[in-house]
Amino acid sequence: MIKAGIIGGAGYTAGELFRILLNHPEVEIAFATSNSQEGKAISDIHADLLGETDIVFVKSPSSEVDVLFLCGGHGMSSTFLKSFEVPEGTKIVDLSRDFRLKPDNKGFVYGLPELNREDIQSTDKLANPGCFATCIQLALLPLAKTVKLPKEVHVHGITGATGAGQKPVSTTHFSWRNNNLSTYKAFSHQHLGEIHQSVKQLNPGNETQINFIPIRGDFPRGIFTSAYLDFEGDLEEAEELFSDFYEGHPFTHLTSTNPHLKQVVNTNKAILHLEKHGEKLLIISMLDNLLKGASGQAVQNMNLMFGFPEELGLKLKALAF
Repeated sequence: MIKAGIIGGAGYTAGELFRILLNHPEVEIAFATSNSQEGKAISDIHADLLGETDIVFVKSPSSEVDVLFLCGGHGMSSTFLKSFEVPEGTKIVDLSRDFRLKPDNKGFVYGLPELNREDIQSTDKLANPGCFATCIQLALLPLAKTVKLPKEVHVHGITGATGAGQKPVSTTHFSWRNNNLSTYKAFSHQHLGEIHQSVKQLNPGNETQINFIPIRGDFPRGIFTSAYLDFEGDLEEAEELFSDFYEGHPFTHLTSTNPHLKQVVNTNKAILHLEKHGEKLLIISMLDNLLKGASGQAVQNMNLMFGFPEELGLKLKALAF
């Protein structure tokens, strides 16, 4: 049994982390911090946890732990680590973007298991990937490895409101978001840096331009992306490339049936679907932004770091309706 601490426990990703770790057979939550909610019960903030735990938020770490999850906003992880000396032997899983990109990653391993499983197993410092970055990378990396990415890739991605975080802003209010759609950060989304970094890891000479249009969806959670690109081979060849790349990875699944978003919501799954239309290959990729795109993947990485079975505690069921 290992002990876990959570830094910045009031947000959406921390809420999902509590739900997973409270039911993980090898983890005990030792403490959770929150500057804004100090002294309140976790279930006062994450109301669905009523009756599940009596843990109360504290202002700062209250005991030594085996693993520390950093769930604060972007920039807060680096600030925390400058002010708090993490005990030797404590592993760190950071859910912000502070340490994802080289050369400023401070020795953190980029935590996409489908790409870096062996490095994840041997590290004490892990940078959990972004949600859109995870979804799009899973769509493109099999082609990057086999040098099948063309000069241009076009991606549209639609994300639920929880992707913007818990702090309300004008575009997350119900009256604005409901029955509404809009693009944002077209061609300039911050997760493009992660995607290009991973593509170059597999193919250092790659110069593919990824044209990404993110879209705000009118639903709470989930990411649905569609990518299309020139591909000379047939559908069977493409499916073989993807099947080979993801063989042995328990959470990434290729389906021949046109999928829908509810298949992944509330799970740690990523589902991929391929279609060939003339010279174009269409790649559908989808996941839950709070789970495989954040806290579920963080626990998946924790499992690998501690030598637990990769799927332990993550057999989460999709919602039927």
